[in-house]
Amino acid sequence: MIRIAAVGDLHYGVDTRNLLRPGFEHLAERADVLLLAGDLTRCGDPAEAQVLAEEIRDLPIPRVAVLGNHDYHADQEDRVRGILEEAGVRVLEGESIVLEIDHARLGIAGSKGFGGGFTGACGSDFGEPEMKAFVGHTKKVADRLENALRRLDTDLKVALLHYAPVEQTLVGERLEIYPFLGSYLLAEAVDRAGADLVFHGHAHHGIERGMTPGGIPVRNVAQPVIRHAYNVYSLEPKLERDRVLAAS
Repeated sequence: MIRIAAVGDLHYGVDTRNLLRPGFEHLAERADVLLLAGDLTRCGDPAEAQVLAEEIRDLPIPRVAVLGNHDYHADQEDRVRGILEEAGVRVLEGESIVLEIDHARLGIAGSKGFGGGFTGACGSDFGEPEMKAFVGHTKKVADRLENALRRLDTDLKVALLHYAPVEQTLVGERLEIYPFLGSYLLAEAVDRAGADLVFHGHAHHGIERGMTPGGIPVRNVAQPVIRHAYNVYSLEPKLERDRVLAAS
């Protein structure tokens, strides 16, 4: 069994030093990997990223992250990524990583994602160049997420996002802002490529649990939603599940 600690929307600032450090104190006893679902800083200031980097630098388990819209605000996302990676955090954007955990291989594909809305109330790449660019960006990141998932040949596959792939986890947010909180294209990409679990953040007033149209569990791990330093989710490799079924 692989135990995944996940949290997003930490929104670290220069005045939040040691904010979550007590919560991470026993992390290695409870989880095998830590996933960070974007909006790790308030405004994408490298100094904010440095504070978070110091908080998690010495954690003795793998750390994997995607950036969020806040992390892009200062147009210094490359520096934010560099600071986190120097502290041992693997930052993904249309990329994947494979971790060997307890004799099983966990594949993680990550992307910030983007907006656009959901089936029946979504934007399309029609009309003005600005609208084409908006929806076109979502299509691009969804395609890269799908390709990253397809490349994984592992016992378990997880998709790590910032924006939401389904609308169920947005319940509690204002309907008017759903198009800016995620896109159905992300869920379609996951369903086509396959995954065991999807994590996202971004929706502070949403709920934790949802599911893609193809039946893949989705978890909104924005810190204002889970109200903890992290939540832990357990996944059992398919081989182990098959052994249990065979034995029974």
